[in-house]
Amino acid sequence: MSNYIDGFLIPLPKDKLDEYAAIANKAGDIWKEHGALEYWECVADDLEVKDMISFRQSANAGPDDTVIFAWVVFKSREHRDEVNSKIMADPRLKDMCDPTNQPFDCKKMAYGGFKTLIKK
Repeated sequence: MSNYIDGFLIPLPKDKLDEYAAIANKAGDIWKEHGALEYWECVADDLEVKDMISFRQSANAGPDDTVIFAWVVFKSREHRDEVNSKIMADPRLKDMCDPTNQPFDCKKMAYGGFKTLIKK
């Protein structure tokens, strides 16, 4: 059985990195508690690659932004749907997601679900 991945690309104001990391750390615990196999949150380090579209461009990050590249691993798409339904009902997530006080603009986040093509 191949894994299923939820992927995220987020432009994040650099001065909000610590706030975002605290939220992401709590979120990771919730995702894992409800059954996610892996939870990764990564911050940009080396994005300027000649003759390619950078993650900075793809995320439409401004000069005061960094880029978060994150993914969550599940057993399957069905497992992802099951886990995410539990997560969305978890009151701890709702407590962390005050729409008036977020470290980044959720409308600028890129998200998608991915089937595994190759896993080694």
